[in-house]
Amino acid sequence: MTFPVIGVVGGGQLARMMAPAATALGFELRVLAEGEDVSAVRAVANAPVGDYRDLAALLEFSRGLDVLTFDHEHVPTEHLRALLDAGVNVQPGPDALLNAQDKLVMREAIDRLGLPNPAWSAVHDVDELVGFGERIGWPVVLKTPRGGYDGKGVRIVHSPEDARDTAGWFESMSPLLAEEKVNFTRELSALVARTPGGESRAWPVVHTVQVDGVCDEVIAPAQGIPLEVAAAAEEAALRIANELGVTGVMAAELFETPGVGTGFLINELAMRPHNTGHWTQDGSVTSQFEQHLRAVLDLPLGSTEALGPVVVMKNFLGGDNQDLFSAYPLALAYEPAAKVHCYAKSVRPGRKIGHVNLLGASAADVDTIRRRATAVADIIRDGRVPAGTPNQEIA
Repeated sequence: MTFPVIGVVGGGQLARMMAPAATALGFELRVLAEGEDVSAVRAVANAPVGDYRDLAALLEFSRGLDVLTFDHEHVPTEHLRALLDAGVNVQPGPDALLNAQDKLVMREAIDRLGLPNPAWSAVHDVDELVGFGERIGWPVVLKTPRGGYDGKGVRIVHSPEDARDTAGWFESMSPLLAEEKVNFTRELSALVARTPGGESRAWPVVHTVQVDGVCDEVIAPAQGIPLEVAAAAEEAALRIANELGVTGVMAAELFETPGVGTGFLINELAMRPHNTGHWTQDGSVTSQFEQHLRAVLDLPLGSTEALGPVVVMKNFLGGDNQDLFSAYPLALAYEPAAKVHCYAKSVRPGRKIGHVNLLGASAADVDTIRRRATAVADIIRDGRVPAGTPNQEIA
């Protein structure tokens, strides 16, 4: 009996977290890594180093694979088309992936589907940016269409005078994406998966907390969201996946806008497992990582039912503690129910290096679960229990 071989371009934490799911199902996972020290290398036996911008390296890596998928969306579109021409099973394909690679293409697609978009425009220079701001009102958000993530490639422009300072952005890339600055109450994420055969499933819509442009915390499901808004958000994400031919996991990041239109606007798309779906590792019948592998292989999808009434995911970034394992005895004793996921990355201030998942027995426990998940993450980050944290007697 032959089990499939799955290749993942990119050796980050997403590829690393696909490995346990692949092992459990008996699949072989291979990773094209950016370097010998990236996150996935220690978790995957076959992880050659290669440049995803080098078509020859991609073609060599694709030999013997049943399917090629991604840890990130940065592989050049022309390389993806060349891989298809060479007979490689690429999932998701370049036509779908382009909507996650290029925010201008994505905005056009959302408009075409008649789904709720912020006001936006492609702007080629400072004068066009100023014209956009004068039409819709200041401030506006300026984004690089390609390459931005975790708040990078995003700038709030407050006035025509402020817009003049963006001239350098247009020198490096044009056109840029200008958007209205949305007045929202919180950020949401609608995570779905779709197979090449067209089967699709959605997880519950979650509340995401962003700090300095980086996902800091996820609460699943989003508490207090009107049922009709949650249903509309799930339906919008499923429609995007189906209409654009997405395969694998897709996250639709949303702004909640109570009382306005559908109650949400679409912010961005990601066509791969996503930080806002990490809660599914310990809080859902099927994790996003298992689901992604099942989806790209065109296997039946697993249940997306949550395992409890509330699940909290808390990221931890690099901080004072360089020896993360030294903090494990204290962190794990503080909250025995916590599930810690560490990415095997070197510690740098502000670098995303792991997360904590914690389930609650009741939706009424959400504030307590958030505090306790945060305490575990802080202990690992700092190597000590933060001042004012309950249960400081634990040692």
